[in-house]
Amino acid sequence: MESIKESQEDYLKAIYLISKSKKGGWVNNSQIARFLNVQPPSVSEMLHKLKAKGLIDWSPRRAIRLTRKGKLLAMDTLKKYEILKDFFLNVLKIEDEALINQSCCKIEHHLTLDVLEALRDVSP
Repeated sequence: MESIKESQEDYLKAIYLISKSKKGGWVNNSQIARFLNVQPPSVSEMLHKLKAKGLIDWSPRRAIRLTRKGKLLAMDTLKKYEILKDFFLNVLKIEDEALINQSCCKIEHHLTLDVLEALRDVSP
């Protein structure tokens, strides 16, 4: 699959998570801005980039939905996050939720398939 930037993965993951509670999977700029704690102009700028890569369906001042390709990338990123979180909680026994969240969000973008499988194998 095409390589994308960390920030783009973060936006895709945010859109995916928000869309799970929205009818038809459509979300808007302000929901994304609140979720990621960024300004709406930053969201619009990123949406243009994601649309150019074919990762979202969107027109300015309209709702946003992930394309199949965008959804697959978002789900892949989320899967990495969940495996890392499980590793931190159940293998390393780290209890600080903020530390776990921050670490998972930074590491998820750099995991190779081999490392991901190794993490999955050591988790109970």
